Amino acid sequence: MEVLNEIKFTMPSKSVNESTARAVVSSFLTQTDPTVEELSDIRTAVSEAVTNAVVHGYRHRKGDIELTVKLLPRREIYIRIRDKGCGIADVEKAMQPLFTTAPEEERSGLGFSVMESFMDSLTVKSTVGKGTTVTMRKRLATHGN
Repeated sequence: MEVLNEIKFTMPSKSVNESTARAVVSSFLTQTDPTVEELSDIRTAVSEAVTNAVVHGYRHRKGDIELTVKLLPRREIYIRIRDKGCGIADVEKAMQPLFTTAPEEERSGLGFSVMESFMDSLTVKSTVGKGTTVTMRKRLATHGN
């Protein structure tokens, strides 16, 4: 994979850092001149992935969340969010709309569905006891400059 530029950022698994992750991604992506809608979609997907890592991955314990953003040729954005939390036993089931492992926290179970709707591709890999990696890609529109 040819990478034009990239950033890596690690943050503690605290809910307040979800907005930090959005800000980091937004700032980094300004060099691509995305549309407001594209940036909003990407920010929302990142927010959902980080929230999943905090709420489901670490479940009231501390750990780090790694965020990697890469700019690829042809205006493609690659985003990876990785935790070293409890992992997901059944990824296919977890990706079903309305499925949640945290109903007591009033979670809707739509995180993965939201990520899929805003990004061009979504891949989730997980190992119980070792963590989860969410990889998303989106190709930005070409501006007529």
